[in-house]
Order: sequence, then structure tokens, then C-alpha cells
Amino acid sequence: MKRDNQSSATEFLLLGLPIRPEKQGLFYTLFLGMYLTTVLGNLLIILLIRLDSRLHTPMYFFLSHLAFTDISLTSVTAPKMLFNMQTHRQSISYAGCVSQVYFFLMLACLDSLLLTSMAYDRYVAICHPLHYITIMSRSLCFLLVMVSWVLSSAGALSHTLLLARVSFYGDNIVPHFFCDLAALLKLSSSDITLNELVIFTEGVASIALPFMCIVVSYVRIGATILRVPSTKGICKALSTCGSHLSVVSLYYGTITALYFFPSSSNSNEKNVIVSVLYSLVTPMLNPFIYSLRNRDMKGALVNILNRGTLSH
Repeated sequence: MKRDNQSSATEFLLLGLPIRPEKQGLFYTLFLGMYLTTVLGNLLIILLIRLDSRLHTPMYFFLSHLAFTDISLTSVTAPKMLFNMQTHRQSISYAGCVSQVYFFLMLACLDSLLLTSMAYDRYVAICHPLHYITIMSRSLCFLLVMVSWVLSSAGALSHTLLLARVSFYGDNIVPHFFCDLAALLKLSSSDITLNELVIFTEGVASIALPFMCIVVSYVRIGATILRVPSTKGICKALSTCGSHLSVVSLYYGTITALYFFPSSSNSNEKNVIVSVLYSLVTPMLNPFIYSLRNRDMKGALVNILNRGTLSH
């Protein structure tokens, strides 16, 4: 079985999560609940931003795109994982595997760039409040989102095209619950030096540089707050930035655990568990963080509920 005389693999076998067979049913129910919570929670955020005119601001414009990205990111991996757990089938086609790689990388990068745009928005709001409306214009917000989509798509496409040139002879068992790029490259019988170089380069461009931009933004925000050390100003800044900082900590915390902690003998199992946090848990928690720690979102939710009560 060959694909364009380059790869003997027409399908891969996903080992899935390191769960004992007798506990498969319990974890299936748990992950199904998490997936539905992620989809419904992020859809609620998008709906609230759409219906409440007070949330038609740059910050919530970025948040609506982040919520859509979280739904999409989870949907790349969770449905297939749940299907495999339910049917006890482990196979995924070559085309399906490559598609998973592309969309997962694109959406993960998009998450990073959107969080960076949100950090810039918070920086302008606190450090240059008088010029906020002028700087954060509708055209700039639209441009930042479009650039994020284009860069994410281009980066993921480069990884996918390089992966398509890689040969897989013999071993087609992926020790993961989805087609993770690093796990696939370990199975390769080709020279993957170029793949690794591109992974490092784009990792710096799409993860490290945005993270540094976020850090710089919050250092400037902190310096601005300290110049006017009023309790009211600090509380306002925490209210404005607290939700975003929490999401950033979750996002980059799991990436750090996945890629920068020293490997151990059970590194595959560790990578799988951290990937669950990154691809399932974090997108599920984001709506709760923004709804529980954000006064505007809570107000919008109360208004929508009151409207529904009055209509009845």
C-alpha cells in the first residue's frame, strides 16, 4: 500500500489515552461532557457579544474570535477521540491524519496570536486611554485578526506540506489520541532535519515571540499602574486584565509543560496527558474564566436572562 510512491502508510493507529479498559466508559462520559461544555460555553460567549451592544468593543471582538477558535481546536481532536473510545477502533486514514495536523497547528497558532492582540488592546486601554478609540479602530482590529488567520494558515500549511514528503515504512502506531506532528515524525523513515528546523523556527515565531510581546505589554501596564498607585486604578486594571492573564497562564503554562520540561522515561504518557489539558481542558475553562471574572460578561448574561424572563 503506497501513497504516491512516498509512503507505505494509508492509515495510522492511534493508541489513545493511557486508560485502563474497565474505565473507558467513565472517561468517555467525562470527555463527552467536557467537549459539550466547551462548545456550549464558547457559543454562549459569542452569542452574548453578538446580542449586547455594550460588548461591541475591540476586546470582545477578539474574544469572540478566541471563543470560535477554542470550539474549532477542540473539535479537531475530541470527536475522533470519542468515536474511537466508543467503537474501540483506533484507525485514522492518512488524509484524516494530515488534516488533523494542519487544523490543530493552525488553530493553536491562531490562539497564540489572538491572545497577543488582546494583550495589545489591554496595553492601549490602560497606558494610552485618551487615544484608545483612535488607536484601536475597527480597521486595525479587523487587520489584526486577518493577519493572525493568514500567518496561522501559512505556518500550518508549511508543516503539512513538509509532512506530506515524509515516508512511513513499517511502524504506523501513533502513541497519542490524535495525529500529533512530533509523534508522527518519530515514526518517519525519512530525513526530518528540515521538518525539525521549520518546527523550531515557527515555534519561535508563533509561540515565543507572541509570548514575549504579551510579557512586554503587561510590564508596561504594571509600570503605568505603579506610577498612579490608587486602589481604584489597581482594581480597575485587575478587572480589565485578570481574565486575559488567567487564559494566557493556562495556554502558555500547558505549552511550557509539554515542550520545555525535561523528558522522562514515560514522556509519551506525559505528552498525551498535557495535550489533553491543552486541547480539551483549557478551551473548556476559558468561558468560565471570562464569565466569572469579567463584570461586563456577567452583566450581559443577566440582561439576556432578564429579557427572556420578561418576554415570558
